[in-house]
Amino acid sequence: MVHDYGDVCQSITELAVEMQAPISTDDFRTLNACLDDAIAIAVTEFARRRDQGVSDDLGIRLTAAFNAAETRRQSGIDDAAVGGSERLAFFAHELRNLLHVAGLAFDVLKTGNVGVGGSTGAVLDRSLAGANNLISRTLAEVRITKDIQNPETFLAAEFVQEIERTASLTAAAARVTLNVSPVGPDIAITADRQILTAVVTNLLQNACKFTRPGTAVTLRVSAREDRVLIEVQDECGGLPSGDPDELFRPFEQRGSNRTGLGLGLAFSRWGVEANHGRIYARSLHGDGCVFTIDLPRAQIPASV
Repeated sequence: MVHDYGDVCQSITELAVEMQAPISTDDFRTLNACLDDAIAIAVTEFARRRDQGVSDDLGIRLTAAFNAAETRRQSGIDDAAVGGSERLAFFAHELRNLLHVAGLAFDVLKTGNVGVGGSTGAVLDRSLAGANNLISRTLAEVRITKDIQNPETFLAAEFVQEIERTASLTAAAARVTLNVSPVGPDIAITADRQILTAVVTNLLQNACKFTRPGTAVTLRVSAREDRVLIEVQDECGGLPSGDPDELFRPFEQRGSNRTGLGLGLAFSRWGVEANHGRIYARSLHGDGCVFTIDLPRAQIPASV
């Protein structure tokens, strides 16, 4: 279907030449924009159906393995032998899907029928960003499961500034506004920076995915005497009914957008707990929801 849209453009152009009906620059631009949107919709729908198929098939086979691994982890038992091949299968499936969609979009762009700055280019951008996030998240998960951590003490303001650069691109692609509240200069955290970055990035991507079109996602940091709270708030309309804690179970998906496998929040919980914190969600009924990372507060590094 994607390639057929390119043929439509060629056929219209040839028909106009045959009938001696000149196409103005504005008309041709409009035609290309319509075809660009149609191609982007087709590629996106293909990705959605493929993701859903992988989620239904792979999710059934992996849920038991992940739950077993989680039970062993909570019991203090090394889960390296449990679910290792299943996790690799998940990574390979999802990375393949993201790269396949990126390849489809790139093939269309190579024809020259649509511009890289249009809807199809945005599909390519989202797919590549998704692949990058998947790899970063997987590497962070490996660090958690293998207990390979490099805790360091850093300022929350600098950390949020780094996160904002990537999150702003995600928000722009989703056509939502990203609001980042000022962070106090005296707030410090001791954590594995790579893992915590992956966790907060995942929460922001989820927020951009589920918030209503044209709304905002907010990232803010506050502190008490001994705790630091990192909050991500969206305007999704509120969480579905049920216990919010169940959202952090592997493969739990309650929203209508069911792309992906529902592992992001489970990973976020593992990552926060590995850094001696906790994560929880609350619903702002009719408005949105807030995901909160609660971490111990550290002393400001002497080098700062």
